[in-house]
Amino acid sequence: MSGALGERAVVLGGSMAGLLAARVLSESYEQVVVVDRDEVLGVRESRRGAPHTVHAHGLHARGHLIMEELFPGFTDELTAAGVPTGDLGEMRWYFNARRLRPAHTGLVSVTAPRPVLEFHVRERVAALPNVVFMQRHDIEGLVADTARGRVAGVRVRSRDEGADEELLDADLVVDATGRGSRTPAWLAEMGYDRPPEEKVKVGLAYTTRHYRTKPEWFDGVQSINPVASPAHPRGAFFGQVGPDTCILSLTGLLGDYPPTEDEAFLEFARSLPVPDVYEAVRDAVPLDDAVSFRFPASVRRRYERLTRLPDRLLVMGDAVCSFNPVYGQGMSVASLEAMTLREHLRRGTPSPVPFQADIAKVIDVPWEISAGGDLDFPGVEGRRTLKVKVGNAYMARLQYAASKDPKVTEGFMRVAGLIDPPQALMRPAMLARVLRHAVRRPAAGPSWQGGGGPSGTTG
Repeated sequence: MSGALGERAVVLGGSMAGLLAARVLSESYEQVVVVDRDEVLGVRESRRGAPHTVHAHGLHARGHLIMEELFPGFTDELTAAGVPTGDLGEMRWYFNARRLRPAHTGLVSVTAPRPVLEFHVRERVAALPNVVFMQRHDIEGLVADTARGRVAGVRVRSRDEGADEELLDADLVVDATGRGSRTPAWLAEMGYDRPPEEKVKVGLAYTTRHYRTKPEWFDGVQSINPVASPAHPRGAFFGQVGPDTCILSLTGLLGDYPPTEDEAFLEFARSLPVPDVYEAVRDAVPLDDAVSFRFPASVRRRYERLTRLPDRLLVMGDAVCSFNPVYGQGMSVASLEAMTLREHLRRGTPSPVPFQADIAKVIDVPWEISAGGDLDFPGVEGRRTLKVKVGNAYMARLQYAASKDPKVTEGFMRVAGLIDPPQALMRPAMLARVLRHAVRRPAAGPSWQGGGGPSGTTG
């Protein structure tokens, strides 16, 4: 730990992106202060400021590798605490009502409850001697120098009744407050442009319950995931999250929200295209009531398109790009952004314009995967470029081929886990495997109760 770049860096937001930012900032500043509106230290449950954390999450492949680099022994620590880990390609994946052939990829997936995973990361960060947490503090705004060319601190206020506003001086401020970030408004107040925004309106909802696990449900696999597709737009993530606990998150798009009432919840599970989930939980006793979370749209704020930003202010995590959570990319992207921050810190105090440009490069591939995939659903609003149309047509063929060939599954999971770029799926050897099974775009498989998606199309 050193203070090579300054006395204090302030991180706004104590969720995963903020914690990872604090970890790398601790290498370059004498003190790092993490400000959060909630009480966060020692917390293992979902909190008011992060309601999405009650639902299914996964730390996949690239994110896991980075976590292990930043926190050596992290995987062993999680395993000792009873957190399930497994091979990403050996889970029971269903696309278009067809099961992908399992493949041993060597890529680790961690399916801890999100609050538990954050607890372990937060404990590691809080143990650093130069990191301080300011819990239960509201962030009132930024403080700039007189010329408004540089951010000099943050105004905060304790949530205790009658507390006065405090000024927290800072040599660097990192906004990791999530999709509700007020940085665009703060920039406008300081005389800067707001970043342009892109939205893909998915109208997604998760509804989640926990159950006591029965070993026969999973038959040696970590999770069972019928993934939504245009032909079968209802999906689920059903996985082990502890030694004897599992989670079921049902997903629905475009306003088809999975209900919370007991019988209706089970009926939604029965309507999935494969029977595995419903047959497991239909006679099970849940551990809690079902709860829902709605996600109206994926949002990307294009900070990299701004030519002018105040010095000493950086934006990361969901404050820059909030992905459709069904793709499981958020924590891995936050990890990649933290490593980008580390690279900039090692060259000196980060300059906002080039930093945000490099963050955009980190986001480009996962955004292409998730936003492009969402646009395969006819009801999702958005611009369908030729690249998107061709990509989705090819992906349908590839997913069909993966139901026949484990090597295709392996390649698919390496891209989904952000290990390889999407272009890897178009390499000659992979292309040959895909076209061997699907020259034309295959029709979706039928639902287990009969019927299915629309007849096959070419594209």
